Order: sequence, then C-alpha cells, then structure tokens
Amino acid sequence: MTSGVTIGQAAAFVGVTVKTVRHYHQHGLVDEPQRDTSGYRRYGSEELLRLVQVRTLAAAGVPLAEIGLLLDADAGQFADALADVARQLTERIAELSARLDMLHRLAEGDRALLPERACAVLNRMPGLGFGPDYVAAQREALVLARVLVPEGFEGFLAQLEHQLDDPEYIELVKRGQEAESWEPDDPRIAELANAMADRYLANPALLGSPASQRAWNKAATQYRLINNHRGDQASVSARLTALTEARLRSAGVPIPRR
Repeated sequence: MTSGVTIGQAAAFVGVTVKTVRHYHQHGLVDEPQRDTSGYRRYGSEELLRLVQVRTLAAAGVPLAEIGLLLDADAGQFADALADVARQLTERIAELSARLDMLHRLAEGDRALLPERACAVLNRMPGLGFGPDYVAAQREALVLARVLVPEGFEGFLAQLEHQLDDPEYIELVKRGQEAESWEPDDPRIAELANAMADRYLANPALLGSPASQRAWNKAATQYRLINNHRGDQASVSARLTALTEARLRSAGVPIPRR
C-alpha cells in the first residue's frame, strides 16, 4: 500500500496551492520527499507538519528568508524573532493606516493638503458670493504658503479670516474680479487700487499681524511665487495688486517687492 499523499493533496490539506508548495521547496523551507516506485513524490506527516508551520509563519508576516531560521531556532530565539516580526508588523500597520488616512483626505478634497482651519476659510467663500475660480486661486495660494512659508502660514490664515469678516473689503475684492474684463490701461484700475489701499490702511488687520508681515518680508522670493502664481492668467488682477502694493509701500507698510 502506498503511503503519503501527492503534492496536490498535500497542498489542499494544508490550505495552499501547489505552486506555493514548490515555492517553499525552492527556498529550502520544506524538503522534497523521495519519489515512490511510480515516480511520484509522496508527502508524509513530517512534510505536512513542516508545510503547516511554514504556511502559518508566512501568513503571520514572517519573511520567507527568515522562516527557516525560525523553525530551526531554540525556544528563546524563536520568541525573540517573533517579537521582532511583531514590531515590524506594528510599524507596517501604522504606515498603512497613515496611507489610508491620506487616501480618505484626498477623497475629501482640500483636507489632503490643508488643515481644518484653512478648509473652513475656503468653505466660507462661496457663501459670501465668491466664484469657483476665486476660491481655487485662494486654495492654491494657501497650499503654496503652507509649503513655502510655513512660519507665516498661521498669520496668512488669520489675515484671510479678517478679510472675510469685512463686508467693505469683500465688495472691493468682488469689484476686482469684475475688473478682470477691463482693458489693462483702464483708469478705473488705479482708482480701485487706491480704494483697496485705503481700506487696508483703515483696517490694518486686513494686512496681517506685524509678525506675519515680518515672516513674509524675510521670504520675498516665496512671496513673489505665491502672489504671481496666476499672474499670467489675469493681467488686470496682477496690475491691480501691484498698484495697491505700491500705494501701501508709499504709506510705510512693509510689503515685499514683486
């Protein structure tokens, strides 16, 4: 009577595929049994036990390259090795959890790149009458500011919050959006720039705190990148900003030069 089972039966009993059993053989984790008189390899209880041990360790996350050493180790070495594997798996779980959180944040939009406070600022804008293009430009500016001038980011957020609380300023900004349809040399642009500068000077909180202004002045290059990132798309808006800033500088406000 032939003893043992075929590789297909062994794989089915253990709960793996024939390919996996052969893979274990290739890594030297399970010795290949001798062939019987019919030319078939027959797996006995010893090989089946080893297959179960290898499969269990592999399913627990132990790399195949380490399984052989584990199975041949004494009790103390085995426990230490399992503790190390547990530590590695814990670190991997934390990494995967962070990636999953990022995927969720990406699915929610702005939260992937901006903190909750910045998202709250952006979420207020449509209700105040700002269109999608304006909100998108502000979102881009916030993302750039957070990366390029992190020490000035909180001040930038506070500045935006003050601006959204000022109805007169909001109306001027909306008028500035309307101005994008004007000719670049339209005299109304200079008039609007003066009106905006006057509003800034009347309500200094709209310009940001002194600490925030110092942070931006130390990062003049980054300021130009952020302030001009859509300049090629709205030449009138860029000119309006330049004129407003020039007027503020003449009044002694420390604004980086574009």
